Amino acid sequence: MKYLLAIASVAALSIPGVALAQKSIPKADGHNQCPLGYVNTLGTKCVSPVYYEMMPTNGEACPSGWMNVGAGYCRKK
Repeated sequence: MKYLLAIASVAALSIPGVALAQKSIPKADGHNQCPLGYVNTLGTKCVSPVYYEMMPTNGEACPSGWMNVGAGYCRKK
């Protein structure tokens, strides 16, 4: 059973575009802090133990269905 789980994990990581990438996001331009739900790594990244669908605001308001979580990011509701 552990062997099967290990194979599935490796397979999921090798697929491009897998959602695991959003557990770690870059800090938005002009921001030194991380959005709500993320921890500052004291570098250029923010990490979270929970998957959130995030997108940068680029100085604009968040679209419908998204909420502003600060530090230049919107999170899917």
